[in-house]
Amino acid sequence: MVTTARGLALEHFRWINGHADVWAIFRDAKALAAVVRGLVDPFRDEQVTAICGIESRGFLLGAAAAVELGVGFVPVRKGDDLFPGDKVTRLTAPDYRSLRHTLRLQRPSLGPGDRVVLVDDWIETGNQAVTVKGMVEDCGATWVGCSVIVDQLAEESRRGLGTVHGLLAARELPSCDPSA
Repeated sequence: MVTTARGLALEHFRWINGHADVWAIFRDAKALAAVVRGLVDPFRDEQVTAICGIESRGFLLGAAAAVELGVGFVPVRKGDDLFPGDKVTRLTAPDYRSLRHTLRLQRPSLGPGDRVVLVDDWIETGNQAVTVKGMVEDCGATWVGCSVIVDQLAEESRRGLGTVHGLLAARELPSCDPSA
């Protein structure tokens, strides 16, 4: 029986119509708990004070990671939905689908003395992470790194992101069967 975060993430990963799907992890409490622990373990001794998460899976994973570490959660919204107060807003470089996203973070959520980790499900281009890093630094906080379930980041994209921890490398995933 698989009990490690890595093993449980692999066990619950699937392709649906050619798209990667990690949602089954959220349905299994044991898998979700193990994955969240696996995401934060490399950062336990880093004096992290806040976890950021990008809408939507990053909200779920990030909030759970914040609870696991006993620190606060800072949401990063996409688009123009309601998000009151003073915000740091930035436009990302194109993602893997060539889309650019407007990201927003409430400015008073972070400040000097904060040490921040971004938690998400997948990192491919790193453009959203780079954008969040800049936003965190605009608030006067310190960027520690990011932690994801699946790491598909190219080596040249890692520069400037600090620690990038992935439970799985994309090359470890089962092959995609587009007919599935």
